[in-house]
Amino acid sequence: MIAAVVNTLLPPSWTAWVAGTPLAAAMREGVWLYPLVETVHIVGFALLVGAVAMFDLRVLGCARGLPVRALGRHLLPWAIGSLLLIVPAGLLMFTSQPAQFAANGTFQLKLALIAAAGINAAAFHLGVYRGVARWDVGAAAPVGAKVHALLSLLLWVGVIGCGRLLAYA
Repeated sequence: MIAAVVNTLLPPSWTAWVAGTPLAAAMREGVWLYPLVETVHIVGFALLVGAVAMFDLRVLGCARGLPVRALGRHLLPWAIGSLLLIVPAGLLMFTSQPAQFAANGTFQLKLALIAAAGINAAAFHLGVYRGVARWDVGAAAPVGAKVHALLSLLLWVGVIGCGRLLAYA
């Protein structure tokens, strides 16, 4: 589905153009470049998912003595900073085989799950999180917040699973 949307927005030869760039050739032909970039991508994901998981687990009721707002202020910069590793590294890995990645159902699912996780996070912050003062410390989060937190954890586990399965797809 994502490939169909992308192909309607970009010319059919866009993947061939990407694959023909010197950067793509270096990613394919360099002995150490792809593994190095992949390691950076994984480290970034560990930071992102670690920060998200700690926050989500707090919302789900773990460590109720920790203020939700303070935890969020501490973890959000780590999550955002991790994107500085994840996004460029992901784009570099994509350049190595753009046509194969674009047509791969597992890769498409990974992108869809990332989009869903982003939408879920935005809905959480624009919705139920606005009332966090009522459940910041010592109180249970409202059901809506817990649903967002559980969905977040499930979506990110799905993203990790898809990323790992790409090696076998």
